[in-house]
Amino acid sequence: MAVTGVAAGKLTPAPSKQTLATAYIDFANAGSNSANWAQQYLPDLMEKEAEVFGNRTISGFLSQVGAEEAMAADQVIWSEQGRLHLSYKAVAGSNVSGELRLTMTNATDVDGNSIGNGGLDHGIRPGDMVLVSDANKTVQAYVQTVATSGTATIDCERYDGNANGLADLDASGLVVLVYGSEYVKGSIGRAGANKPEHLSRKNKPIILKDKYEVSGSDASAIGWVEISGEEGQSGYLWYLKASGDTKARFSDYLEMAMCESVTAGANMASSTVTGATGAIGGTEGLWEALEDRGNITNFFDGTSTAADALDEFDAMIAELDKNGSIEENMLFVDRGAALQIDDMLAGQNKYGTGGTSFGVFNNSEDMALNLGFSGFRRGSYDFYKTDFKYLNDAATRGLINSKDVANAIHGVMIPAGVSSVYDQSLGRNLKRPFLHVRFRASNLESRKYKTWTTGSVGATTSDLDAMEMHFLSERCLVVQGANNFFLLKGTDA
Repeated sequence: MAVTGVAAGKLTPAPSKQTLATAYIDFANAGSNSANWAQQYLPDLMEKEAEVFGNRTISGFLSQVGAEEAMAADQVIWSEQGRLHLSYKAVAGSNVSGELRLTMTNATDVDGNSIGNGGLDHGIRPGDMVLVSDANKTVQAYVQTVATSGTATIDCERYDGNANGLADLDASGLVVLVYGSEYVKGSIGRAGANKPEHLSRKNKPIILKDKYEVSGSDASAIGWVEISGEEGQSGYLWYLKASGDTKARFSDYLEMAMCESVTAGANMASSTVTGATGAIGGTEGLWEALEDRGNITNFFDGTSTAADALDEFDAMIAELDKNGSIEENMLFVDRGAALQIDDMLAGQNKYGTGGTSFGVFNNSEDMALNLGFSGFRRGSYDFYKTDFKYLNDAATRGLINSKDVANAIHGVMIPAGVSSVYDQSLGRNLKRPFLHVRFRASNLESRKYKTWTTGSVGATTSDLDAMEMHFLSERCLVVQGANNFFLLKGTDA
């Protein structure tokens, strides 16, 4: 029987192998129908997640310079001692019957604080000896009378005997310093007494929250990429990575908020985010505290020469002399400021320890180096410099600094050690770090760093087919003695 349609001699099947692009999954182009069909072969799968941004966390700044202490109230109040000596600025002068009359109505103390009670609460008493100075002349004078009501005036006799009390002196912008007292034989006791001056400061904590959620199904799924996180977690369960990232990010938020936060203004609207209406008060962060009562320098922006940087650094030291003269100070700076300081030190051939005591690191240079600090000495002060990753990272302050160059934060200098303050809650003097965190806590509840899990995955707490990981902290920053801090900000014009 003849077979039609088939050529003679072609009855043996001739199988062939054919590759179709649609028959394989293209990992690199999922969902595409491109010509990348080579995935038919076993791919060289790099199952370890690439950490292209290195260690992404920025926390650690506050843990290196400060302490954390519990508080059991809605606000923390502390008192900082005033200056020991009596000195005043913006004093007006006039000649009254041959005497030098000093008018304190608009005067301030050396730190720019207004004198209370219309200028009457200045502390200068009859019998005091004072130095009175303008831009060109300084004279010694003896305080005869001090007004106790009405206009705040002080009448003085010049020791040089000049019949014109205001001779050689400006009528405004005078500086006055009490340098002692003088009394004649047989005189009665001192009139009046000065009380210690202090300034009360306060801050309120804020509540920070975060949450991570994963369904029960996804929590049980095995992936093909091995992950690792900042918190040390690793494996093929992707939710471990995501939960670790959430925890690391929340830890960073705790630090970032303490730096960047500001006190809310009077017109700030209440929060309705979670359905619970309440006032948003903000909290005083480090930048705001230093802007208000610290020292600001705009020089270390990474653009100045080594010689100019040295001059500016010496100017900073001069300001330290005028304040608490804290011998050990820690510098947390961005890359530009760090290199500028390195160039400054290299120009002096004193880069490195230079006689630094490393007292804040238990006199261990190795400990300082292990923590990422390099030390140097200038004048009678020791400085410890380290990079502040938060200021460099392109996804954190580094991004803001590159946009708002005029107000960029290049670093901060923080005094090491402790200072004595009066704690109004405890009613006694305490020694605390200049910079520290206060968190809400009691015998029943600590809100320093809370984390808990809800849902039905793992330990069952509800019928939700998911795991919810919650994070919470309630805290604020205490900046004591801000006059001893420096904020490196802006650009050098």
